[in-house]
Parts: sequence; C-alpha cells; structure tokens
Amino acid sequence: MGDQSIRAALERHWRASDANEFEAEHDIYREDAVLRYPQSGERIRGRQNIRDSRFVQPNKKRFTVRRILGNGELWVTEFVLSYDGRPSYAVSIMEFREGKVASETQYFADSFEPSPSRAHLVESSS
Repeated sequence: MGDQSIRAALERHWRASDANEFEAEHDIYREDAVLRYPQSGERIRGRQNIRDSRFVQPNKKRFTVRRILGNGELWVTEFVLSYDGRPSYAVSIMEFREGKVASETQYFADSFEPSPSRAHLVESSS
C-alpha cells in the first residue's frame, strides 16, 4: 500500500471517528492490532476489543484533525478530541503492516493557561 492510499485510509478513519461510524472507523486496523494509551497505562489487543472499548465510551466526542504526517509504515496524526465539548489535544502514532494499522499509541494533553512569564514572547494560536 502506497503513501497516498495510507493517507486516504487515515482520512476515512478520522472522518468515521468524528461521525461515530464504528465499523468504518475500525476498518483501518489489523485483527491483531495493539492500541496503547501511555498516560493511563492501558493496552488493548485486537481490532474487536479496540472497537468495543470505543463503542462503550459514554461521552459525546468530536475529532478535528490538524495534520497528518508520515510515509511508509509510520504515520502521525495531530488532532483535537473534544469530549462533551471539552477539547483535549492529541497525537496518534500509527505503525502500518501490510496496509493496516498494527500498532497505535495515542497521547493526550488538556489545554492550560499561558504562563505570564512568556506573555511578551508569544501570540495566540486560536
């Protein structure tokens, strides 16, 4: 699978994620895929378990992709995941094997107030 095909698959995945289309969202994963959430210490094995873990999530969620970068087997998506309207900034690192995601690690960060000590150096990114 070439880079253009993987990028298209990622775009479909994130659109389906935003629309809560669970079957289409998980087409991108291998049957034996592993999903890791380092901040909570969770590791979920298998496409069906990954899908089920997201299906039972009670929050209303929305995905806004900021950018997708990668080539070959390694791809990174920077996105904003809003749970019940509260944004969390996230990065997904996906490793592909034979055209499907074999491994994904997601990192999350909540927003925070800017530091007054650097106010004279920055501009708002909003």
